[in-house]
Amino acid sequence: MTAQIIDGTAIAAAVRAEVAERVASFVASGHRAPHLSVVLVGDDPASHTYVGMKGEAAVEVGMTSDTLLMPATATFEEIMATVARLNADPNVSGILVQSPLPSGIDEPAVMSSIRVEKDVDGLTPASLGRLVQGEPVMVPCTPAGVQQMLVRSGFDPAGKNVVVVGRSMLVGKPVALLLGLRAAGANATVTIAHTGTRDLAAVTREAEILIVAAGRPNTVTADMIRPGAVVIDVGTNRVEAPERKSGFKLTGDVEFEAAKEVASAISPVPGGVGPMTIAMLLSNTLKAAEIQAGTA
Repeated sequence: MTAQIIDGTAIAAAVRAEVAERVASFVASGHRAPHLSVVLVGDDPASHTYVGMKGEAAVEVGMTSDTLLMPATATFEEIMATVARLNADPNVSGILVQSPLPSGIDEPAVMSSIRVEKDVDGLTPASLGRLVQGEPVMVPCTPAGVQQMLVRSGFDPAGKNVVVVGRSMLVGKPVALLLGLRAAGANATVTIAHTGTRDLAAVTREAEILIVAAGRPNTVTADMIRPGAVVIDVGTNRVEAPERKSGFKLTGDVEFEAAKEVASAISPVPGGVGPMTIAMLLSNTLKAAEIQAGTA
């Protein structure tokens, strides 16, 4: 048995097309196009690349976007003042503060200052608290992307045993909360495991749907997967590959080649969850605009 490949790139393209249609309808009804403001502090090359991709994606679906560049020497007070200004600006639909912030900046405090209805990353304490209560406003982008990959591929989590390997606030915990909600596309029985779990393989083999977000290559090997399980690999690890011109390649947290012979469906890396994260950021930005316009 060779697993069905869950193509995150194709699913993300479908989500983006749907968002573009909804943005056009929103604007045609007399509203200003949703606007995404990104705060980028410092000169980290990867952050600049990610921010550029997000801004381009917003424009492609009919939104507007700007990036507020701040030097690495920016103070905590200056960053907080920038977020406060964006919070108060009625023309700004969504705010994204690109992580990581420079050393010495209280990042949790900065993130906490973003208004929940403008928190398009869905990762502030207020947003995560609403998710815990079962009344999410903005769902974190990567967990939302995982859910859409499952549902749109015909793997409804309802009633299934789901195991999440990873307990981060970025993916592991929120995706477990999301899939455990009493709601469409959820209603699963969810277990959270991690690299410190005793006999991790025994836990993962119970999963009908296995979501791996451990942040370590080959955390899950083929023998740890229940035959016929659906596997979503959230990991993105840069590993050495001397045969490549770049000298490296991206790999997930799952031993892909062997795993695809055991699973019924699996997402690849790259081309799996990654494209979904930006697609769901766009969806959240539109939702933010709709909330602020009173049409959500």
